[in-house]
Amino acid sequence: AHYDYWENRVRRSILLDARADNLVYGPGELQAMEIASRLETGQSLEGIRGTAIVSRDLPPGFEEIPSYEEVSSEPEKFLQAQRLLANYKSLAQKHANRYVLQYPAPEYTPEILDWIYGLPFTRRIPPDYPELEMGKFSVVTHRGCIGRCSFCSLSLHQGDRIVSRSEDSILEEIRRLTRHPDFKGYIDDLGGPTANMYGLDCHRCQRGFCLTCKKLDRSHRRLINLLRHARQIPGVKKIFVRSGIRYDLALRSPEYVKELVNHHVSGLLKIAPEHVSPKVLRLMNKSDVPLEEFRRLFQKLTGDRKQHLKYYFMVAHPGTTMKEAEELAAYIKKLEAEGEKPVEGVQIFTPTPMTRSTCMYYTGRDPETGQPVYVPRSFEEKKAQKRLLFKSQDAASKVPARTQPKKKPLKSLKPRR
Repeated sequence: AHYDYWENRVRRSILLDARADNLVYGPGELQAMEIASRLETGQSLEGIRGTAIVSRDLPPGFEEIPSYEEVSSEPEKFLQAQRLLANYKSLAQKHANRYVLQYPAPEYTPEILDWIYGLPFTRRIPPDYPELEMGKFSVVTHRGCIGRCSFCSLSLHQGDRIVSRSEDSILEEIRRLTRHPDFKGYIDDLGGPTANMYGLDCHRCQRGFCLTCKKLDRSHRRLINLLRHARQIPGVKKIFVRSGIRYDLALRSPEYVKELVNHHVSGLLKIAPEHVSPKVLRLMNKSDVPLEEFRRLFQKLTGDRKQHLKYYFMVAHPGTTMKEAEELAAYIKKLEAEGEKPVEGVQIFTPTPMTRSTCMYYTGRDPETGQPVYVPRSFEEKKAQKRLLFKSQDAASKVPARTQPKKKPLKSLKPRR
């Protein structure tokens, strides 16, 4: 079950609403092959990792989370369910007289990724989807993200651990691209969910928070070597890194930032600080490393090149009052005074299913601590927060018209004991 923003209510599993037999979550390649194999031989689709099914019975070995009826009527139960969500578990949730069963995600390995990306994809872009053109000559280096941002569901889809392809596999894919009849010598992007997490594969602990781990290798050595070898391939004129980077990680490797500035950034390097308020950053689970440290490093290395940082900021996230919005606006004005254009990448927080931020939005509490969280709900307040970040008062008209769900009173939560 999940909170639906547009209807402002908790809906039951999409598996039931779609009346489907099987739902695949995550990248899906391994599941698709297993499903095809079983259908061909007439076998049951039960038990396939990375899928969900509906069952009349609760099998042994499944962890049961609060039912649909409970989470849709009791915010405290919604909080409890959110804390139990994970893609590495066998989870069950009761809906009336049936159970939605989630099997754990399949274990992808570097060898499996090498095999997948070594397949002979045509790289033909459907004519109805020209926006996919940039992906035609882009290369994926890894999957997963160790950031665990509260508003992002990527860790549920791809996992909160990094699985990197081998350097040989990536370089061979680039060599194949150079033989493509439409290739002009430019790799549009070499990266992943976060570009500078390539090579951060680690399985030392069961489920820790990697970004704060002292044993995490922040040298970027594997990534630097990959970039250097990739641009030496005959037929390659330029390799761009257009995926965003974690600036708090990059700060630990000036050599990597220098590599980007000198060879892989044309005009803009994307970073996503999202906010500057420590309180909001904590709720977002974003780094509190001062952005100014990275700005100084970038400006020092870029020199007279016409290169800039493209910032992604977010307003109206749970925990953001007008005070925090004004704090962000003051910082953005400072950036503008220094000749930057930071307001090009501003978005209003929109709740998406199953994230911690959406749980905060719906319940008004932090699922980790149970403490109350202020939630800007009205469209007027959201627009006002965004307007603060722009010089012109009519800039908020850029906000899509449909950003406010149906109004429905929420049941208040009792304080946690």
